[in-house]
Amino acid sequence: MTISRPRHPKPSVEKAIQYAEKLGWRVKISKRGHAWGKLLCPLASRMGCIITVWSTPKNEDNHARHIQNKVDSCDCEYQDPDNDDPTP
Repeated sequence: MTISRPRHPKPSVEKAIQYAEKLGWRVKISKRGHAWGKLLCPLASRMGCIITVWSTPKNEDNHARHIQNKVDSCDCEYQDPDNDDPTP
């Protein structure tokens, strides 16, 4: 699998990010501050879920688990813009 973004320095967090990407989440890398980046849900609007990914979390395993739980609990309904049918 090729990654067109920088890898997260913590392996368990990187694995959680890859899990989110497989489910259609996008990564937006931060240019400054303590956050490494943000995960944006597939809804792709202001109403979608956003998860902050920290560059140096206090406990990387807990942070990775938090990311996976937030990804799994996202209840945003993705609507394909090319599909006019409102049923999912």
